[in-house]
Amino acid sequence: MSTSVIILIVVIALIVIWVIGIYNTLVHLRNNRESAFANIDVQLQQRHDLVPQLVATVKGYAQHEKTLLESVTAARTAAMAATTINDKIQAENALTQALSGLKVAVEAYPDLKANQNFLQLQNEVADLENKLAAVRRAFNSATKELNTACQSFPNVLFAGMFGFHAEPMFEVPATDRAALNKAPEISF
Repeated sequence: MSTSVIILIVVIALIVIWVIGIYNTLVHLRNNRESAFANIDVQLQQRHDLVPQLVATVKGYAQHEKTLLESVTAARTAAMAATTINDKIQAENALTQALSGLKVAVEAYPDLKANQNFLQLQNEVADLENKLAAVRRAFNSATKELNTACQSFPNVLFAGMFGFHAEPMFEVPATDRAALNKAPEISF
């Protein structure tokens, strides 16, 4: 064989190895994102398990808040029924919004706030919300890494061909963003 054929074979082999490396990196990053969402799923399942207990406790005190409690239950059901990552993100945002409505309703019931069972459940929900925030940050970090890899050169040349694309973050819905930008009101 001539030297030029050997050089051509080596160059082709290096290009193939390089493309395989890009593909494997993208697969690794996609799997990291899916693993991060699996961690969110664990926390969400705990949240879904606690919501009925919280609702039952509140229901005993707030009979006329039936609509609010039903919306929390419906949001929980929708969140548990979601199947894709994007559907779960949307359903969990709806559940978060419904739970914040429940928190507002609780403020109107001083006896409920003093109930030991409710306080314990409220603490557990607060702890779960903190854990959810942490795993959502990890998920968004994994998503950012995947998106950066998909959009960076030279990966961008192959990402679409291999079926990789930018994925959505787990973000606060635009409807809730205005409330987050407002300073909290503290009253005693």
